[in-house]
Formats: sequence, C-alpha cells, structure tokens
Amino acid sequence: MLWSELRAGRLNGVIFRRQVPIERYVADFACHAAKLVIELDGGQHFSDEGESADARRSALIEARGFKVLRFSNHDVMTNRVGVLETIATAVSERAPTPALPRKREREQTVPVEKKQP
Repeated sequence: MLWSELRAGRLNGVIFRRQVPIERYVADFACHAAKLVIELDGGQHFSDEGESADARRSALIEARGFKVLRFSNHDVMTNRVGVLETIATAVSERAPTPALPRKREREQTVPVEKKQP
C-alpha cells in the first residue's frame, strides 16, 4: 500500500500526512516540508468533467505553493515502484536539505613530547 511507504518518513525522510485540508479541498497526501501533494485518482477522474475539476483543484493547490502529482489507482497497483520513484524525485527536488548537526568544539590539546630512550 502506498500509504505505508509515505508515512513516518520512510520516503527520503520526509513525512506525508493523509487527508490534508487545503482551502476547500482535501488532498489525499501532503508533505509540508516539500510542499508536495499526492492525488490518487480513480476512474471518475478520467471523464472530461472530472479532468476539468481536477485541473481547477490542482491550480488552487499550486497557487498555495504546492506541487501536485497525480497518479491513477491503476498506476499505483501495477507500477508502485515507479510511482514511489517519481515521488522520491519530486521530494528531493523540493524538500529543504536537512541541516547537519554542528560539530562540537574540540578541546585544544597540548602536544606531548615523546621521551627518547
């Protein structure tokens, strides 16, 4: 299941939430760190009416700074690896690079002279 791959930071360390309200819509999955929305579309989305509604929805969500990726349910079921790779690529392009922890200041050491025998 796609959700298990997206939750708990399993995909490039970012966390996706499920059923996220954005304006008057509810995104299937959203990652705020990468400003990325994933929409999974069933058959009803492939009519002229459905495609038009999806275009309006995507435009509104993208106007809020998100990128919208749409996948058909069929793609998720038959090409899960490809779907995950596409999402991972989008995440890597959009997510901020995590800051590396600062190195602790090293104590200054005084060189010790070796005694000659």
